[in-house]
Amino acid sequence: MKLNLKEKLNSVKKINFKNFFKSKEKGDFSFKKFFSSSIGLKLALIMALAVFLSFVSVISLFNYFIRQSEGINAEQNNQTLNIRAAVAIENELTGICSNSFQLLDMMAVISQENQLDLLNKTQDLFFQRNSNIACILLSNEKSISLKILNNTYFKENNLDKKICDEYIQANQEDVKLALQGQSLALNSSVEFGKPSIALMLPWGEKTGQICIIVFATDSISENISLGVKSINNTYVVNKKGDYLIHSDTEKIKSKENAKDYPLVKKMLESEDLNSQIEFKDSNKIKYFGAFKKIDLFGVGVLTQAESSLVYEAINQTTKNNIFLALVILGLTIIAVLLYTHLGLSKPLKILKGGVSEINKGNFNNEYLEYLKTKRIDEIGVLNSAVLDERDFLNTFARFTNQNVATAIATKSIDFEPHLKDVSIFFSDIRGFTSISDGFKNKYGTDSAKQIIGFLNDYMKRMVQCVELTHGNIDKYEGDAIMAVWGLLRNDDLSFEELPDGAERKEKELEHLKNCQEDAVNCITGSIAMRYALMEYNKNAASLSTSEDSYKPIIKIGCGINSGRANVGLMGSEYKMEYTSIGDAVNLASRTEAANKPAGTDILITEDTYNLIKADYIRCQENNFTIPAKNKAKEIVVEQIPVSFSVKGKGEQHFYGVVNMPSFDIGAFFKIHDKNFKVDKDCALACGKNGPKSLAEVRSLLGIPVPDFSKINLNEAEDKIEAKN
Repeated sequence: MKLNLKEKLNSVKKINFKNFFKSKEKGDFSFKKFFSSSIGLKLALIMALAVFLSFVSVISLFNYFIRQSEGINAEQNNQTLNIRAAVAIENELTGICSNSFQLLDMMAVISQENQLDLLNKTQDLFFQRNSNIACILLSNEKSISLKILNNTYFKENNLDKKICDEYIQANQEDVKLALQGQSLALNSSVEFGKPSIALMLPWGEKTGQICIIVFATDSISENISLGVKSINNTYVVNKKGDYLIHSDTEKIKSKENAKDYPLVKKMLESEDLNSQIEFKDSNKIKYFGAFKKIDLFGVGVLTQAESSLVYEAINQTTKNNIFLALVILGLTIIAVLLYTHLGLSKPLKILKGGVSEINKGNFNNEYLEYLKTKRIDEIGVLNSAVLDERDFLNTFARFTNQNVATAIATKSIDFEPHLKDVSIFFSDIRGFTSISDGFKNKYGTDSAKQIIGFLNDYMKRMVQCVELTHGNIDKYEGDAIMAVWGLLRNDDLSFEELPDGAERKEKELEHLKNCQEDAVNCITGSIAMRYALMEYNKNAASLSTSEDSYKPIIKIGCGINSGRANVGLMGSEYKMEYTSIGDAVNLASRTEAANKPAGTDILITEDTYNLIKADYIRCQENNFTIPAKNKAKEIVVEQIPVSFSVKGKGEQHFYGVVNMPSFDIGAFFKIHDKNFKVDKDCALACGKNGPKSLAEVRSLLGIPVPDFSKINLNEAEDKIEAKN
């Protein structure tokens, strides 16, 4: 007696603690039973969540107070570093001025005694000890009265001595201010070849002169540890806000002005000699800042530290604590939701994903790999059913066609019979009867298995070429293959019902391009088959010396025609197939049969030739040129020097396909196999090393040169007749 759904649900055995402990005593301990039945465990999990929230609260309060303390320490440390840097810079500037003034005084005394040698030696000794000083100048408003140059500095920096005069003329406003008694510090990096400062100081009382000292800032930068990686950054600006010293030398070289930078602006506006603030820059980055003014030289020393770097250790500790809290929370959530998430929600999501992909035509999607069929519950049954559906669809696809099966699954196929412009392909193995006899002689009663294995190996190689060029295998007829390009293309003939006009012309052009693409893809697939066949034959030849194996070397013929066919599901309620029929299909079959008398391996009809010649074949009609965009798919053909009278079509010309010169063998087959390597011998089949004429094709493939004056007209089963 079958149970209905309600009865099945009611028949499920209930598990309680009594049963659980009984099972434990019997040695049948089950965490699954415990987990699904223990109310105490669920309450314990709720308590664990409360503990977790308490833990997070404690961490938050702890971090808050630590951040407050660290912020105060950071401010004090930043200010301490700023004061130290300011003292170091002030001492350095004072020392430079003191040494320079002493040199001037000595030179004044020596000059009075007219001791020129002593004067030069004094200067040389001074610059040996003060190599960072470029020059010392005494100047009035109009000209320089005394010029003491560090020749070594000028030479090393490739400076012209005229730069001193030019510098004075270029900075007349600052010279005037210095003459009025102000002490100035200017950025002279651009003029003097490296990061440097020019100090302008009043000289003497009522002399009407100023002293200008230009010196490199290397030693000062080292003293304030600008080159050492630190969260604190110290720099120097003058009264105008110009950078004088900075770890980023580009700011110095470009004479960047920082008067609008929050910390600099605060210093320039403040009457205090030193102070500290918190501020944000234009990028909303928060900093601790401190400054100290050195009034004697009109400069300010500023030190700042990015808040995020100050709090980096705290932030890392916070992250670690948060991570720990998340681990606790994660374990808690896992414990609470394990029996629902892992037992129900996740499997259903996987199942839904797998079914959705199947409905899209992706029968072998990754979701199906995670379906568990060992479960004995309803989800396990559903998983098994979906996998059975997958296996059925894959089998169905192999018995019909992968693309057709996908189109049926996605309901994107037009089941109603209709007309469609397609390119049809037929291929056939030459001398298959004798090949079969060879298998019988070699294997006897086991020959059927060997023949099928041989055909499957051959078909696999050929079908791959069809699929990689977007073709559809229509059917196999023994050793023959029928394939169609454009069968499933969403391209109908409704435009032919439109009146003449722009819309019809546009759709006609789109339709033509689609048909051309199908024909070119079909020929590309055939060219690829030529390579694949040569690769097969090379392998067969290498095995031919073995007495235990029999792998025949084969030749094939390929026939291609483009035209209108009847497309639809054909057959009976017991067996149906989605296929194409009509004169265009018959002509493709007859074209394949014409390869043997024509001495070719790939033949296209005049209809296919006319469809693509203007854009893909260099011929008289297009002045032997094709559009640049189509050169990668250029096709070389030769007209067969006889015409064929085809039943129902009249007199026709066939064209032997010689090559596609730009066909990239490696790129083509790597689409399917990323480890594919081109065989140099087989590469002669097509592409840049391929044949240039049908004569070369025949020589390469061992096809006899036909005598078109003596063609056996019955060789192609009376389907063709040759005319001179």
